[in-house]
Amino acid sequence: MKYLVGYSGSEESKAALSLARTYAESFGARVFVVASMGGGRSEKVENIGKAAHDLAFAEKFLKEKGVACESHQLARGMSPGEDLVRFAVEHDIDQIFIGVEKVSRTQKIIVGSNAQYIILKAPCPVVTVKHYPK
Repeated sequence: MKYLVGYSGSEESKAALSLARTYAESFGARVFVVASMGGGRSEKVENIGKAAHDLAFAEKFLKEKGVACESHQLARGMSPGEDLVRFAVEHDIDQIFIGVEKVSRTQKIIVGSNAQYIILKAPCPVVTVKHYPK
């Protein structure tokens, strides 16, 4: 089994990572953690550094429980939704985990919904996870 987690370091993506880790422990899956840098080659250095730091955290979090994992920082100039769907196809992913947050209708119209794109276009099941503050 191969799982994919779209990871940005947000509380929502941490919740998705945590659930993917639980599933991976139970089913012996390998987890691919992907950070999509939508700006491609024009991405700011500080954003690239933050993504690298976030991915290092994710790898450590998974390895603490003995979960096999790989992290990938993508800068292909696509939206995160497009990037994750393409990665899933390229790597024959069995299930995708993504964190979702509530946004207004106006925000969806202006920036679109990466989660919606992934849910509709993914080649495999998608699990959406919402962060619930304690």
